[in-house]
Amino acid sequence: MYVRRAEDMPIESVAAGSGTERQVLIGEDTGPNFQMRRFIMQPGGGMPRHTNTVEHEQYVLQGRASIGIGEDTFEVSAGDVVYIPAGVPHWYRAADSGPFEFLCMVPNLPDRIELAPEDR
Repeated sequence: MYVRRAEDMPIESVAAGSGTERQVLIGEDTGPNFQMRRFIMQPGGGMPRHTNTVEHEQYVLQGRASIGIGEDTFEVSAGDVVYIPAGVPHWYRAADSGPFEFLCMVPNLPDRIELAPEDR
């Protein structure tokens, strides 16, 4: 068990995203079962439609965004909880009004990310 400040953790750009950064708060080297990541999307930023081979549990910290999960689109904001099953296509688009941030927990299992054919 340990404690550290999020502000001391490195932040990296998400290559497939636009205006999107990721911060690994608890990685597989620390958490035996799950990783905790923080995503930050600038106004109008986002991530294209893609799939992962692991599920995602998410908690929105601030801002607003549209999230596509399968064939449905959801408008989310601070305090919302999002579940994305493994293998289900999903995408993100932050609102133009300000940054969008969320925590994303994923299991420590092999994960393959595939962009949708139209977004490659």
